[in-house]
Amino acid sequence: MAAINKVTDLTLDGDVAVITLNSPPVNALSAPVRNGLFDAFTAAVNDPAARAIVLICDGRTFIAGADISEFGKGPSGKPLQDVQALMENSPKPVVAAIHGTALGGGFEVALTAHYRVAVPSAKVGLPEVKLGLLPGAGGTQRLPRLVGPEVALQYLTSGDFISSDVALKSGLVDELVEEGKLRDGAVAFARKLVAQNRPLKKVRDLQDKVEAARGKPEIFADFRKANARRFRGFDAPEANIKCVEAAVNLPFDEGMREERRLFEGLMSGSQSAAQRYIFFAERQAAKIPDVPEDTPVLPIRKVGVIGAGTMGGGISMNFLSAGIPVTIVEMQKEALDRGVGIMRKNYENTAKKGRLTQADVEKRMGLLTPSLDLNDLADCDMVIEAVYENMDIKKEVFAKLDAIVRQGAILASNTSYLDVNEIASATKRPEWVIGTHFFSPANVMKLLEIVRGDRTAKDVIATVMKLSKKIGKAPVLVGVCHGFVGNRMLAQRQREANKLVLEGAMPWDIDRVLYDFGFPMGPFAMSDLAGLDIGWSKDTSSSSTLREVLCEMDRRGQKNGRGFYDYDEKRNATPSAEVEKVILDFAKKQGIERRKISDEEILERCIYPMINEGAKILEEGKAIRGSDVDIVWINGYGWPVYRGGPMFYGDLIGADKVLAKMKEFQQKHGDDFKPSALLEKVAAEGKKLHQL
Repeated sequence: MAAINKVTDLTLDGDVAVITLNSPPVNALSAPVRNGLFDAFTAAVNDPAARAIVLICDGRTFIAGADISEFGKGPSGKPLQDVQALMENSPKPVVAAIHGTALGGGFEVALTAHYRVAVPSAKVGLPEVKLGLLPGAGGTQRLPRLVGPEVALQYLTSGDFISSDVALKSGLVDELVEEGKLRDGAVAFARKLVAQNRPLKKVRDLQDKVEAARGKPEIFADFRKANARRFRGFDAPEANIKCVEAAVNLPFDEGMREERRLFEGLMSGSQSAAQRYIFFAERQAAKIPDVPEDTPVLPIRKVGVIGAGTMGGGISMNFLSAGIPVTIVEMQKEALDRGVGIMRKNYENTAKKGRLTQADVEKRMGLLTPSLDLNDLADCDMVIEAVYENMDIKKEVFAKLDAIVRQGAILASNTSYLDVNEIASATKRPEWVIGTHFFSPANVMKLLEIVRGDRTAKDVIATVMKLSKKIGKAPVLVGVCHGFVGNRMLAQRQREANKLVLEGAMPWDIDRVLYDFGFPMGPFAMSDLAGLDIGWSKDTSSSSTLREVLCEMDRRGQKNGRGFYDYDEKRNATPSAEVEKVILDFAKKQGIERRKISDEEILERCIYPMINEGAKILEEGKAIRGSDVDIVWINGYGWPVYRGGPMFYGDLIGADKVLAKMKEFQQKHGDDFKPSALLEKVAAEGKKLHQL
């Protein structure tokens, strides 16, 4: 026996047939892989010399899942279900030998083997829910039969990976074998099965755990209630829950038909299309057309951070958590001590939740060097400035850094809006200056907008992009403009939200519409959370905006229980009658005749100008591609992933429809709604914004 096709090999190890899959990089279940597996299992089953069959993979992993690039295309190759039927109905014991990751369809293949062995470092799981799907090859029906419906619900709706030791305890894996000796261990295990005449254990036939849950609908009702907030807006978690209900209440084959029906519904829906698009878009964002992938990167062994406030502390934690030493500098000892104390407290809170050990806390804090002297940054490989958002202050800091920090070090600014080129002009090395816009809280939020100056060197860009991944961020390279991509688009939404409040909507109406759209909270609830008085001064306040009037009334937001909303001691919000009166009085003074505003208008007025601004950003070359704009909004601003980002959503509506509405609003409300030339072009040519 030898090669079955280019990716599948069949050999005989004594009386055990070993099917070896080798389809780099992750042995995904492409058509050639499915064809090879079908032919190999057919040959192994028919070979009288083989008494057992082992399925193993070459490379760094077992089958890591389906070939996502085939999703949405017509059928090709053998159906996966045919491969699984061959395995499950084999008259000889079939053993899946797992290393690396067995995920999605890969784990579903393993579940149709009669037994599974794994190395201790292996992980398994069914992460389809993260792509807006459910396991479509029996995973929802077999998993509950092994681990019970309660555990299956957790695994299926979280999509989390399962470690090999947990898999062993729960019966997902039958035996662990020594690292580096998987093939020998799997073959020995298969021989033991034959010698002991062990039964062919078909997962589909296991009934005890599903029968125990039959007639107990509260299992599912309680799970839905406990997770309602987490699942809000998503279709896939509910479909997964329904599949587990089917596993409990229906015979296996009927449950499989229900799984297939629900899978096809999700696959044809817009949510899964959006989530699959984002999966690829995040990977695409790492590719910079004029910065080759083999561009040398600079070693970053030590990082300096200027500012120990909320941002500086959070930024520092990213590097400490990745094992990179940080020197953090403040002007005043009190501020430095407070910042370091908050960082320690954050780590200790994580340890209390069991996600870190106290030893981890001490190790990370041990990498931190607090300082009151900028000169202590002299030997850093990268310095990130996180001071007040003021150009004069930032230029002063960079001029000092230029004189102190060694040549060849990267100088980065955590600016949200300011011109990185002007900041770089304060130095004699603009090619070493770059913007790194972290999002608050910086130790939690995934997005990192990396701002490329006109003279930023390519190796600096390549280094910061790669470093971003190391510290757990989703990096997007953007160009210099006010607010870059995210805040520039956010300004469009904020402007319209504020205008709508004066024209006839109330803050809670706007917040409700955007919350129902899928945002974690609306703009006014967000303002209350951040604090209405950020950037506001009593001395310069002129009652010229609604926010100023509220601050003058000492309505500061959640921090003092009074903002756009009133808050109780648990920070539960209720609409404020006082604020409603302030709005009505303010609109009257402005000579605005209020009217009833529909939810549809609120959504269109808040969202369509963002789509239009995204098109302007692409037109100006401030973002490389439409999908990059979407990644900024998904990872930095709470845009619901199941809507795919503003550009994807604009295409879902139709660029022509967005354009028509923008023109209508332009006539009614002025040139704030003037359509971008690119939006007009895309609408005329039938193109897609998210594909630009």
